[in-house]
Amino acid sequence: MTAHCPRCTSTQLIPRQLGRHIGATTGVVSGGTTGAMGALSGAKAGAAVGAVAGPVGVSIGTLAGALFGALVGGTAGGVAGARLGEELDTKVLDNIECRACGHTFRLPLAEYPSYPSR
Repeated sequence: MTAHCPRCTSTQLIPRQLGRHIGATTGVVSGGTTGAMGALSGAKAGAAVGAVAGPVGVSIGTLAGALFGALVGGTAGGVAGARLGEELDTKVLDNIECRACGHTFRLPLAEYPSYPSR
C-alpha cells in the first residue's frame, strides 16, 4: 500500500524524525554530563591503572578514565534518547512531510512506507 498526502494526494513523502533527532541530542548532552560527573570514579580507576607507569601514567590514566566515562555516558544517553524520540515520532508527532506541498501529518506505524534517505 502506498501512502498519500491527505492534502494533495502526492506520494512524495519523507519521514521527519523530529522526535528522534531532539531525543538523541538531548540524550547525548544529558548522558555526557552525567558521564562527565561520574568520570571522577573513572579518573580514579584510570589513575590506579596508570600508577604502574609512574606519575606520567597517573596523569594519562586520569585523563583517559575521565574521557571514557563521558563518552560512555554520552553514547548511552544518545541511544536512549533516540529510542524515546522514535516512540514520540510514531505515536504523538506529525512524522511525515509531503515534499510536494509541505503538509505534515501522522501515519500509524502499520502504514509506514519504506523511504529513501533524505
